[in-house]
Amino acid sequence: MAGNVELLNAVLAQARTENRAALVGYLPAGFPTVDGGVRAMTEMLDGGCDIVEVGLPHSDPVLDGPVIQTADDIALRGGVKIVDVIRTVREVHAATGAPVLCMTYWNPVDRYGVERFAADLAEAGGAGCILPDLPVEESEVWRKAAEQHGLATVFVVAPSSRDERLAKITAAGSGFVYAASLMGVTGTRESVGREAQELVARTRATTDLPVCVGLGVSNPEQAAEVAQFADGVIVGSAFVKRLLAADGDLDAGLAGVRTLAGELAEGVRKRS
Repeated sequence: MAGNVELLNAVLAQARTENRAALVGYLPAGFPTVDGGVRAMTEMLDGGCDIVEVGLPHSDPVLDGPVIQTADDIALRGGVKIVDVIRTVREVHAATGAPVLCMTYWNPVDRYGVERFAADLAEAGGAGCILPDLPVEESEVWRKAAEQHGLATVFVVAPSSRDERLAKITAAGSGFVYAASLMGVTGTRESVGREAQELVARTRATTDLPVCVGLGVSNPEQAAEVAQFADGVIVGSAFVKRLLAADGDLDAGLAGVRTLAGELAEGVRKRS
């Protein structure tokens, strides 16, 4: 079975025809539980997200700040495995018909088996993989497997990336480019900043792929700000915070996640 890269492309293209940015939500699989995570991601999509990223929890998530690290730790202590991540992708896509990507560090994929991981992700209806720590120079084996199975390969670019480097990364990627809005780790911030806008402009000069901005977006105002210049707005820590704030009350957490998705969806539609 082929993956859903074409569905991802179509959803991003549809947002562009509506003159708005796409809203991309993120949660780690297994948080607060595997079933609870599936329900939360479904609520995110039903509430207004266009795309969801399913995180593969990692014991040393170098790109992630303390909020997502906390969620990863809860998932890992709950015994989450790669099979649960794949199941999460399958059930969220089946429930919503939306594009679902996996965001993972490279080591778990390498240990699981590159071909096996691509095949299983595609069979589950996955649309692709975001690989924040895989150097483009070492990505050929993955990219071949992903292409064979109909999966996007999304690379991360940062404000520190030189133009020459940006061109190399975007030439190898597919689906969209993940633009880290600032140097540092994921988390909510007071301001997204000018660096993100400059990075998007420099990235767009190298590729026709959509450019989606993540790291630091947490409220409708910030989503609206980023939507002025990006093709997509990625939000993760703010969703995790809603579930953590519910303090074990899953229904309250789900309601919070859905409400936030709706508010952010309004934000990404506020283009001047």
